Amino acid sequence: MSKRTLPDASALSGWRKSSYSGNEGGSCLEVVDTDPATIPVRDSKNPQGPALLLPSHAWGAFIDSLKASHDHG
Repeated sequence: MSKRTLPDASALSGWRKSSYSGNEGGSCLEVVDTDPATIPVRDSKNPQGPALLLPSHAWGAFIDSLKASHDHG
């Protein structure tokens, strides 16, 4: 993966928020998880802004870390 950002995240469809996100308009991340190699991530408050393009293994490690800290927190 040579490119690490997408300047206009609205160019992609299929964005979703975590089921843990509420509707209060707080800070939420959205992801598109249809590509097995790359996970685009954006700020839900800025849908036309940039998206980070993360390798799927890095996204998986991030999620595993969050789950581990939640289980032990």
